[in-house]
Amino acid sequence: MTLSRIYFSASEEFLSTAADELRPHFPDAWMEPLGSDIAVFEDEGVSIATLAETIREKQLIFPRHLMRGVAEIPHDETADLGEFGEIAVEAWQQLPLPPKVALQVWQSGDVQLPYRNDQLWHRLAAALSDIDVQVVRGGANHVLGACAVSEGIILGSNGVANALSDWPGGRVQLAKPKGQISRSEFKLEEIIRTNLAELPTEGTALDLGASPGGWTRILLNRGLDVWAVDPGKLDSRLDGKYGLTYVPMLAGPFLTQNVQQFDLVVNDMRMTPSLSAKVMNDAAQHVPTGGMGVMSIKLPPGHPLRIIEDTVAQLSREWDVEMVKQLFHNRHEVTAILRRR
Repeated sequence: MTLSRIYFSASEEFLSTAADELRPHFPDAWMEPLGSDIAVFEDEGVSIATLAETIREKQLIFPRHLMRGVAEIPHDETADLGEFGEIAVEAWQQLPLPPKVALQVWQSGDVQLPYRNDQLWHRLAAALSDIDVQVVRGGANHVLGACAVSEGIILGSNGVANALSDWPGGRVQLAKPKGQISRSEFKLEEIIRTNLAELPTEGTALDLGASPGGWTRILLNRGLDVWAVDPGKLDSRLDGKYGLTYVPMLAGPFLTQNVQQFDLVVNDMRMTPSLSAKVMNDAAQHVPTGGMGVMSIKLPPGHPLRIIEDTVAQLSREWDVEMVKQLFHNRHEVTAILRRR
């Protein structure tokens, strides 16, 4: 048996929670943080493929990226960018290198390097090109990674199928879209862009707690009619939008009075998980079998896994909970994907 060194990434706020999720499935594993959002995982005989399969099959919430370790280069050997490029390629050549790779470069925490991430990427890409390896930013079946942490730079290599995400460190970086109303839009955009769930492109959606209207804007652009429910005003750019029905009410009274049916219900309201789940269960009475729900579960400090478990149990009275995942654009929250029974 060989000892396999793997690195897993999670959000800075929930890196230890990601380790807590992994521990019941790998009780003998050694895990230790190496950066603000990356930790090492070692367990005799456990491959990155096994780890990735477990995370997917058990639908673990917080681990978002995996990388198989090749080398850890201390900072005194990384100061000279040219020399480090040669060191990195020599380390990567210890393993078979395919003719085409995606190269990912990122840093974990406040790491002071004498060069920028883009300069490091270009230097490593040039060094790989010198040995006839084609380098791209994405879309290849094999990924080489370089993650800067406080002690040095971690080098990794693995197939994209075992990485969980094809973004560096699982950091889904989305460009600010034209007409963006609020940063919360990134959460819904991430679901769509990463194919986490196939949201409908027709029918009628209900946006609970819609103000100022970021999620409403995305759903309208996706082709849905949207009922936006919130006593707060919507952004003026939504005025007169085709397919929009604005209801200036609180969610509870609206659901009591409503007779409309919805194909999708979304809820990004700031409220306790139990109250938010109650609202979603009330909304389920207006959703036909097979309809969808997307809900942000806001996590107060302490015991996040227990809170999520309790919330899922509450939601399960009316919904099939297809997935709970922490998106990159979630902070102290996770996102639940629901299907009406």
